[in-house]
Amino acid sequence: MRYRRSQSFSLGSIGYLVVTNLILYIATSINDELIRFFGLQPASFWTRPWTIVTNLFIHDPFPGFWHILANMITLYFFGSYLIRLVGEKRFLITYFCGGILGNIFYMLLESSGPTAIGASGAVFAMAGALTVMRPKERVFIIPIPVPLPLWVAVIGGFLILSFFPYVAWQAHLGGLVFGLIAGYFFRRR
Repeated sequence: MRYRRSQSFSLGSIGYLVVTNLILYIATSINDELIRFFGLQPASFWTRPWTIVTNLFIHDPFPGFWHILANMITLYFFGSYLIRLVGEKRFLITYFCGGILGNIFYMLLESSGPTAIGASGAVFAMAGALTVMRPKERVFIIPIPVPLPLWVAVIGGFLILSFFPYVAWQAHLGGLVFGLIAGYFFRRR
C-alpha cells in the first residue's frame, strides 16, 4: 500500500519577501530611525550604498498601513502569476533589478529629494512584465467593480499614483520600464 507523501511547508520567494517587509514594518514602527538607516537618500547614497536595495523592504508606518498593504497584496498576486509564467529565478531578477532601476531613476530625477522607501518600483517591474506578456488579462482593481485589461490597470495605476503627494513616481517609472523590457524578452522565449 502506498501513501502519498505530505509536502513540507515552504514560504517560497514571495513569502520571504512579504515576511521580511512585514518584520521591517514592525521594526520601523518601533524605531523610526531605521527608516533613515535603510531608506534611500539620493544626497547621501555614496556614503550609504546598501540603501539602493534595503529601501525596497522599508515602508513608513506613519501615516498608515496602506502603502505596505497595497505593495504586499500586489506582490502576492502579480508575483505568483509571474512565477508561474517565467519561474522563480526570473521573477527575482525582475523584482530586484526593477526595484534597483527604479531607485536609480529616483536618484537621477530627484537628486535632492527626500528619503525613498517602499517596494513599489519592484512591484511595478512585475506589473510591467505581466503587461507585456498578458496585456488582455482581466484584473480587478479596488474600488473599481468591473475587471479591467491588465495593461489599462497598470498604466492607469501608474498615472494616478504619479499625482499623489510624496509618491516617488520616478521609482515607479524605472521599475515599470525594466518590467516592460523584461516582459518583452520573456515573451519572445
